[in-house]
Amino acid sequence: MSRSITATALAVLCAAAVTATPAAAARTEVLYGYAWADGPGALRITPAKATLSRAGVRRHTLRVIPGAKERRIRYTGAEFRRITAACGLKETEGVVRLDSKGLGTTRCTSGDLAFVLGLGPAPVRIALDGRTRIQEFLAAPSGSRTGLGTIRRLNDRAVLFTKGGTTVKLGYTFDLSFSRVTRSCRDGWLANHVNAGQNGLGRKGCGTADFTKALKGVRYPVLAKVDYTPLSGRLNQVWEVFGDA
Repeated sequence: MSRSITATALAVLCAAAVTATPAAAARTEVLYGYAWADGPGALRITPAKATLSRAGVRRHTLRVIPGAKERRIRYTGAEFRRITAACGLKETEGVVRLDSKGLGTTRCTSGDLAFVLGLGPAPVRIALDGRTRIQEFLAAPSGSRTGLGTIRRLNDRAVLFTKGGTTVKLGYTFDLSFSRVTRSCRDGWLANHVNAGQNGLGRKGCGTADFTKALKGVRYPVLAKVDYTPLSGRLNQVWEVFGDA
């Protein structure tokens, strides 16, 4: 009798193990999109839909997922694989390391990921299943957009841009172009308008540090013209505006 019960119990346990395996695999969450640095050991990413093209060099085309929310993910200790031949390169230098799915294969560390994110937004695939695995990929080029609206500072690397009742979060990096109406790049926002064009847009070329400093000095959203890339959420250029432009 006891042998029969034991055999039955073993059979139940084996069946449970078999049925649990697919369920465990199903818990893997995969995200594609552009990752931005978001503090030490953390990144932010808004999930996008990715489609792989196998023609020529394998690239992924990303598309916005309506209603997708930004996620913050910690990556300290994560597995990280790059598309470059070496972990410390800023660019591919004409050599890419990709698997059959168009994902990076060069084994690197989470410290290397911090280096990559310090250069700007990076297209990545993130797999979450108790571990964190992150792989670079080549993203197909996407277009930029210009618009006149208001910007409000979030922090030293991000703003909120509002136009026509729609607000988007935009990040910026060391290579932001800032066109000012003021005499000096270090002047306060609209402190003067000696470099305003006839259309009211700034003509004096300035940079990232000048933009950050100018925005810190204003309490309310300011009118500006911007050029940005919607898919990556990257702010490329800002024009200070005098008048209604």
